[in-house]
Amino acid sequence: MSPKLFQLMPELEQQEMVYVDSLVKNFNDQQMLNFANFYRNRRRDPQIILLTGLAGFVGVAGIQRLLTDQIGMGILYLFTAGLCFIGTIVDLVNYKQLALDYNIKVANEVSGWIARLPE
Repeated sequence: MSPKLFQLMPELEQQEMVYVDSLVKNFNDQQMLNFANFYRNRRRDPQIILLTGLAGFVGVAGIQRLLTDQIGMGILYLFTAGLCFIGTIVDLVNYKQLALDYNIKVANEVSGWIARLPE
């Protein structure tokens, strides 16, 4: 694991750090800094996914799905009370995986942008 990456983004979870490290291993320092800035602004913290999932029990189900760009599921959860709370409970159990899947998608997008930028 790159110490430079850990220094730039210490908030990343272990699995996410390993994946991001594999994406940016060929980046120079400026590209890595650009990646960290863009990625940090777009990624979702697993704790936010957990908290918004808990909000599903007080009447606003599906926010966690909307935050992870799953618009259809978010609207479905909103109108069905989190699929009668079963979907919300499943999301609470799997909140780290929801965040990781979204963050991997975002990391791929951002690394593609950075790789295409002129040096």
